[in-house]
Amino acid sequence: MDHAKIERINVLAKKQREAGLTPEEKAEQANLRQEYLREFRQGMESMLQGVKLQRPDGTLEPLQKKETGN
Repeated sequence: MDHAKIERINVLAKKQREAGLTPEEKAEQANLRQEYLREFRQGMESMLQGVKLQRPDGTLEPLQKKETGN
């Protein structure tokens, strides 16, 4: 996410605290937040894919994604 979008998220958050947002601004804020979270999660998942666990016998094993029951 580029710096301008992050700045816009911050501007909208500040405005929300101080004066409130219009319905259009609320929708924009929600869209920007969803985009930010999507990119954050993708980056975190990418980083975790490079993690290796070292077992007591010295072997390295890739980190496995935990399956959820949801």
